[in-house]
Amino acid sequence: MKIILAKDVETLGHKGDVVTVSDGYARNYLVPKGMALVASRGALKQAEQMRRAREEALRKAKDDAVAQVALLGSSPVYISARAGEDGKLFGSVTKNDIARAVQDQLEQEVDARQVRLDESLRRLGTFSIEIHLHEEVNALVSVEVIAHEDEA
Repeated sequence: MKIILAKDVETLGHKGDVVTVSDGYARNYLVPKGMALVASRGALKQAEQMRRAREEALRKAKDDAVAQVALLGSSPVYISARAGEDGKLFGSVTKNDIARAVQDQLEQEVDARQVRLDESLRRLGTFSIEIHLHEEVNALVSVEVIAHEDEA
């Protein structure tokens, strides 16, 4: 039976896709749960509109991510941390610290899950950190970990 997916279904496809499944799967599970529509002539037109809307949303998200790359790479982000004489930090700089610094200093909304950091930063210095903005778009941000100035 041909159906049109009304929602993303992990094993079948995305919203608006026309797929063929067994009659029982369609009648007993997908259609009653509102996950699919039976493929009629009118529904096929609706599926085409859903597919176009999804493609437009994906294209817009990618364009926004590309525009954000230039803003993120424009200037370095400074993170102040307490460090010993040898430049080793008392603690570490984490993904959350980097995301917060980007939001505060560059005024760009970045989630900590987007920050690609294998291991927390544990020393002073300049680091190039990758931020995953979109499936196809990553940005490099220069993060400078500087020694915290104690106020006397």
